[in-house]
Amino acid sequence: MTMIQVQHELDVRPILRAGGEPFTVIMDAVKKLGSGQALRLLATFEPIPLYGVLAKKGFAHAAREIGDGDWEVVFTPTAALASPQKAQPVGSTGGSAASPGWPEPSCHLDNRDLEPPEPLVRTLAAVEELRPGEVLSALLCREPVFLLPKLNERGHEWRGGFEADGKTYRLVVRKGAGKEAAA
Repeated sequence: MTMIQVQHELDVRPILRAGGEPFTVIMDAVKKLGSGQALRLLATFEPIPLYGVLAKKGFAHAAREIGDGDWEVVFTPTAALASPQKAQPVGSTGGSAASPGWPEPSCHLDNRDLEPPEPLVRTLAAVEELRPGEVLSALLCREPVFLLPKLNERGHEWRGGFEADGKTYRLVVRKGAGKEAAA
């Protein structure tokens, strides 16, 4: 199981408060990240334009307001989220959203209009209602960087990736036998 840990923090709030432009500083920090390292960025606003720039460089994001108008955004390399045995991108081009050898999803969730942590809570609750081996499909408005480790901890398999629109993340989860069944 691959766990993502924030390896580098960059606080650009002083630059922004002084009227400066931190883009070059941010891009330099991204270049210095090691393989699989994430970047925790602190800013005075939600840096929405940066999401697309870093998505093209292979980073997903999870953003939250931390108070006083400040934002925390964790940029996670998408390849590092993928456990070699468990995570493969789900394509939206034709055919089933399920992975080869997986049954068709028996449950479909559209969590795109929900605010965090509701997509995480709703998805975990729905997976618990499945029988081992059954599959759930969920649509999200961002990569679920906090949900994925929870699925791994519970012994579930998952596949995920952005749809062609670049805005919709499709997650497919196959319920595992659970830790109590494995004992």
